[in-house]
Amino acid sequence: MSKSYSKNSYKSREELYNLIVSQLFYDGYQTVATSLTSLLNFPVICTPSDKLANLVTKNYEERNINNYDIYTSADCLDFEEEFYGKTSSPEPGLYETKYLTAHKGPCRVVHFSPDGDLIATGSLDTSIKILNVDKIMMRSAPNTQEILQQNSENHPVIRTLYDHIGEVTSLQFHPTAPIIISGSKDCTIKVFDYSKPTLKKAIKYIQECEPVNTISLHTSGDYILVGTNHPTLRLYNLATSQCYVSPQPLDQHTQALNSIMYNYESRIYVTSADDGDIKIWDGISNRCINHFPRAHEGFPVISAYFSKNGKYILSTARDGSIKLWELSASRCLIAYSGVVCNSGSPDFGSPAVFNHTEDFSLY
Repeated sequence: MSKSYSKNSYKSREELYNLIVSQLFYDGYQTVATSLTSLLNFPVICTPSDKLANLVTKNYEERNINNYDIYTSADCLDFEEEFYGKTSSPEPGLYETKYLTAHKGPCRVVHFSPDGDLIATGSLDTSIKILNVDKIMMRSAPNTQEILQQNSENHPVIRTLYDHIGEVTSLQFHPTAPIIISGSKDCTIKVFDYSKPTLKKAIKYIQECEPVNTISLHTSGDYILVGTNHPTLRLYNLATSQCYVSPQPLDQHTQALNSIMYNYESRIYVTSADDGDIKIWDGISNRCINHFPRAHEGFPVISAYFSKNGKYILSTARDGSIKLWELSASRCLIAYSGVVCNSGSPDFGSPAVFNHTEDFSLY
């Protein structure tokens, strides 16, 4: 007996298979996912995602039933409505400017506090500004401008810190204390206590031998990774300022470091450099455990960021190319097309980042 399906039935099955293939890629079963894709009679276009697992888990929690019931229930999941019809991210064209900081030079770095209540910006003018997110949103609300102009306490900029004498290149909030840490072209890492309104100078600093390009703070707040124009990666104990480096010199990059990032649990971290390589390091031993040589055809790699689950890395090179790397398979999963390149000009390059839900990469 032949089977006949309606147009909507075909569509639902395609969406289901997309979710299955996406989940297989996400869980590291690349061979199975590729084999399944080749057996289907329609093209499967998807990126690695755990959305299928999240949908099943959500359905289980809402219905408070066992796993058997989930798979036997006739109306257990509506993929059309729950997955493809809803998203927490606006379309890229709907993102809008809410506030412009009043630096006297270009803004080079921005960072959110762990709770999302504050934003810190660092500038070429050597200053650091800390802004209150609620006050920024209040300014963009209708009929509030006149009230805000009369009350300076509602100004979004709650602190302006002056202690660097060079461009501020990196910023990070401490995970638990009212402290912000910055790196600068003046070869210093400085620690500021922003809980005291009158204190605009650093309470502590670490002197480096080269301009500081990037920093990443351990989730405990006790250690900080530092990358400079020197190829050797440094790890500092913030309490004692003691410096540690990898016991194997061959682990190090050969040119200036451009980005460092711990994963969510600080078990591993990723670095990128002007030598064109991306390296994955063990967060305890400081040993290089994985290596993507000439990750962008040899162009300097200006950024490499983990996804929230730590399974993927989004990297950007000086030529403007963007790639998504899968750690479990040690391969490039996606090379994003349509990005304008500039032949590796040293003055060109802006890091690509994930948006807050990782539905898009922003460049």
